[in-house]
Amino acid sequence: MTTIYAIGSNGSGQLGIGHKEDVSVPKQVLFANNPDQPITQVKAGGNHTLLLSCGTIYCSGDATTGACGVVSSTFGSDSQFRQLRLSSDDSTLNETSTAFIAATWEASIIIQKDDHGRNTKVYTLGVGNKGELGQGEFLFRSAKASLIKDFPPDELEVVDFAASVSHVVVVLSNGDVHGWGSGRKGQLGQPEGIIHTPRKISQLDFKVVRAVCGREFTYLLGEPSGGQYVVLGSDKSGVKSSASKDVLDWKDVAASWGSIFVLKQDGTLLSWGRDDHGQLTPPGLPPLSKIAIGSEHGLGLTKDGEVLAWGWGEHGNCGPDTRDGDVKGKWNVIASSKYLPPECKISDIGAGCATSWICLST
Repeated sequence: MTTIYAIGSNGSGQLGIGHKEDVSVPKQVLFANNPDQPITQVKAGGNHTLLLSCGTIYCSGDATTGACGVVSSTFGSDSQFRQLRLSSDDSTLNETSTAFIAATWEASIIIQKDDHGRNTKVYTLGVGNKGELGQGEFLFRSAKASLIKDFPPDELEVVDFAASVSHVVVVLSNGDVHGWGSGRKGQLGQPEGIIHTPRKISQLDFKVVRAVCGREFTYLLGEPSGGQYVVLGSDKSGVKSSASKDVLDWKDVAASWGSIFVLKQDGTLLSWGRDDHGQLTPPGLPPLSKIAIGSEHGLGLTKDGEVLAWGWGEHGNCGPDTRDGDVKGKWNVIASSKYLPPECKISDIGAGCATSWICLST
């Protein structure tokens, strides 16, 4: 059994806790139909949240953009999670297993498996005024999931997938990378501009296996054993020029709007970029087993089962103890396994736009 708790920004009901007030103490997330499998992915747009459980998507928050899918007259509260319906008339589409989810500010991107079990069906829904839907320059709003046609190329499938405020990046099984949305800062390669359909990012000299996106940059990595990487886009806050050269044996990577984080196999967390609210790794941070990075804050799960939070926490997403809205140069413990029953453990964490998520399993 899985239970999920949330704190942080909640003005559109994106926490799914039954109301629309920000909270700084974890509150249990409500589901119209409780998932019976663990939550494996948490992705957040500006005012909506997507959860993935065993191939099924749940959504809460602002449904007016279409990013929460087809909403029926019996939708009920937008302050609790409901199964996301991709279509009003295609039951197969609604029932097909989803492999990956992501969100831009007002859109959701869904990657489903095809008849051969490969991750080849890329759907978009919501609002994309800067090409975020990937459907061409004339489709920029849709509450019904639209398939991106002729993508990925034949014989290839999606192996990794990331999005930020207004751009999307997809890593394919041959190591190629494609992207769409706002590429005005070069975050989608050259030439710069708005990219309305998937375009290959050229001039990469290594096989990419992982991608993360910040607000105006993209971080691409090769296999952990090779240490290869590139940062594309804006160098604001030194996110390119200050990039760590030591990314051998990375375990996980993530990005906030203006910073990059690399979790090493030994539990240390490298970071560089924007730090005006304490977004970067606090000094003395204990070894971590997992990380989750939001828009301007970070979460880490220690090997002892504590969830640590730091960075910009004005909406309560770093807990109640802040100074001028920040948790800077230190961290808060927002959840701990030591206060849970013996049969219960913190299994995962998530972070979004000033939101934090804690998954418990029994």
